[in-house]
Amino acid sequence: MAATASHLACSVPVVCIASSSLKATATNGSSEIRIPGGALKFSKLVECSGRGQKSRPAFGMRIRAVQTNEPELVKDLNERLQSGEHGVNYHHPEAGTDGYAFFMPNLNLIGVGSLNAAGSQIAELGFKKALIVTDKVLVKVGAVNAVIKVLDQIDVDYVIYDGTEPNPTDNQVDEGLALLKKESCDFIVSFGGGSPHDCAKAIGVLATNGGKIHDYEGVNKTKKAMLPLVSVNTTAGTAAELTRFSIITDTKRHVKMAIIDWKVTPTIAVDDPTLMIGMPKSLTAATGMDALTHAIEAYVSTISNPVTDASALHAMKLIKTYLRDAVNDGKNLKARDMMSYAEFLAGMAFNSASLGYVHAMAHQLGGIYNLPHGVCNAVLLPVVQEFNAAKVPHLFIDIAEAFGYNVGEDQQKAVKVVLDEIRSLSKDVGIPKNLNELGVKPEDFGLLADNAMKDACGFTNPRAPTKEEVVELFRQAYEQ
Repeated sequence: MAATASHLACSVPVVCIASSSLKATATNGSSEIRIPGGALKFSKLVECSGRGQKSRPAFGMRIRAVQTNEPELVKDLNERLQSGEHGVNYHHPEAGTDGYAFFMPNLNLIGVGSLNAAGSQIAELGFKKALIVTDKVLVKVGAVNAVIKVLDQIDVDYVIYDGTEPNPTDNQVDEGLALLKKESCDFIVSFGGGSPHDCAKAIGVLATNGGKIHDYEGVNKTKKAMLPLVSVNTTAGTAAELTRFSIITDTKRHVKMAIIDWKVTPTIAVDDPTLMIGMPKSLTAATGMDALTHAIEAYVSTISNPVTDASALHAMKLIKTYLRDAVNDGKNLKARDMMSYAEFLAGMAFNSASLGYVHAMAHQLGGIYNLPHGVCNAVLLPVVQEFNAAKVPHLFIDIAEAFGYNVGEDQQKAVKVVLDEIRSLSKDVGIPKNLNELGVKPEDFGLLADNAMKDACGFTNPRAPTKEEVVELFRQAYEQ
């Protein structure tokens, strides 16, 4: 449905809605124009045919254009007429002539026992020797033996790189690459959460493209597909096992580099919830809130589409229902299983719709303070979404419904219940209240804001902030 808006010079504030059969001007009173997937709310609508004014019903109108003498409304009204919500339209003007892209691994194994199926799939691809990228804790507690058993059963050799740490660094990538080359590995298996997966992706990129990982910061900078990667996931949050994102810390600049490239997508993703039972409460909480952030940021993204919307909304529903149970009882296999699906759905959403300023800001906290990524997201999420709500309050109606609240068409009520629910969930699972508790220093807000505004994840935020606004968001997250 095409629609255009223009500036209309009038002596009083006017919003003029034109259809094939009616022109209506907003005056005093209360009414609304309904469009597919939503509604534009105005004051009482009356016919403005030039010969008196007569009230006319708004429902069922085919809207062709909007005219207003309030210039700041023009862009927003046009976007609303070309888009909608409630899962039956785009959230933003359509993408033009290029359409949308949807990124996924070639094969995804998910559910209880799915690791058992990975061996035959690896064998079919004919690999000979794996570089297993993991961390020292997973090796020490014996968790990595689960994937070693699979490789042994199909007579595939392996060597382990266990130097990955939370917020993996460029130096760790170089170490892993050196071991891969020394041992002549022809594919990579990442085992763990987001850090091993991201490190493994970066190693795979350099194995085929050469250079330094810094060369690939940004969007679609690689020339060749990375080395084949099988990502075996043990947490329910980052979705790094399936995405085209790799986040690596630059140890000299103290920033997190975002490598976003469809050629960085793993070959096979494995999400077996039985591998997640041993996660401690704090990690379950942080990764779960990371998944919720993925879902919400993808849903309000400027490049979302109906496929990512469906994934994001169902992820929110599952997280609201099962995260508290997974934190309180780590052996609850149903909660673990559903949280595994939730993080996977959220990953499907943001892998194609991308993210927003929660991640753009959280990456800087991780780069400078080496803080847990999921915790940073959880603290920032309500603050940034309150900022976004000033631009897209209508989208919060669907988020509220995914959380189990019936708010009708009341946008402000929707915003309030969503923000309240985010804060309540964070509190219930033990997330720190604010950035002050995490040791963040207010004198760093300017630097953090500068770096956040360069982060590729912020490009699809529904509301583009100034540096001063980003500093203010950090301040609010510090004081809340």
